[in-house]
Amino acid sequence: MRKRSMVLAAAAASLVLAPQAFTPQAQAFGTIRSLGQNAEHERITRSGLATFGFGADSLSELAGKNGTWGAVGAPDNPTRGLMSSKAAHCDGGDFFAPGAYPQSAAAAQTVLTSCRTYILANINAAVTDAAGLVKPNLQLDSTSIWGGCTFNGAKGRAKCNVFEDMGMAFHAAQDFYSHSNWIDAPRATPSIANPQGLNNTVPAPWLSASGAAFPAGLISGCYDGFPESLYCGGRIKHAVLNKDTANAPRGAGGAYTRAMNVAAQDTRAKWAYFETRLIAFYGPARGNKMICVLKRDNPGSC
Repeated sequence: MRKRSMVLAAAAASLVLAPQAFTPQAQAFGTIRSLGQNAEHERITRSGLATFGFGADSLSELAGKNGTWGAVGAPDNPTRGLMSSKAAHCDGGDFFAPGAYPQSAAAAQTVLTSCRTYILANINAAVTDAAGLVKPNLQLDSTSIWGGCTFNGAKGRAKCNVFEDMGMAFHAAQDFYSHSNWIDAPRATPSIANPQGLNNTVPAPWLSASGAAFPAGLISGCYDGFPESLYCGGRIKHAVLNKDTANAPRGAGGAYTRAMNVAAQDTRAKWAYFETRLIAFYGPARGNKMICVLKRDNPGSC
């Protein structure tokens, strides 16, 4: 999601101290439990990773909890500098036919592809950063999350680095299901104010590393600033297409719940893919020990 607001420096400073005590107005999958949000990113991440055996503290660093952003919420932290990134939130891939439209189909596909590239690049970064968890001789290296991770974009402890990378990937992928028309029901008479839905109930193969073709008709909403009424004239707006809350126009009829569920499935698939990459890249012994370290609150037991 992206916070829909003009963020003042003083507000950003207060967010660093108490991220859930104040937040600008938001209209997307949420990171907090107020102002219409219900910690959607945290809930999706916890649901998606529920079967992997994470320790409570480790999962809270990755998914967030009350009073923290968590790795998956970091793109919504104004101090992180990603709120205007279309790739980080899968925004800006809007197109409509027939007739003239301010953005071409090719340009819309390019924008959406940048989101997919961003997701896979962050998973690749997580594989690279995992080298700091376990040495080649299988001794533990940088495994601590004591005191909490900062998720500010600066490299630090290896476990925090990996969680930040995966949080960036999860956040963008989760937003894809809210901000695109992937799960939306078909429209009898689609229009810019009510674009066509693709009617899917499972994660998008194209959003994975499988190399699937770009889905025909896939779009996401235009977001160029808040208030949205001042931007994206003549285009399919984020406000029209999102399923950020159950009360959003596009979130009705179970679409909000469906977007949450499919996003959780995708989160599960991406963590499983990450585990296979670790084992393939570092070998079974070192890779499996890395996976253990990431999940356990007491890595010394791995």
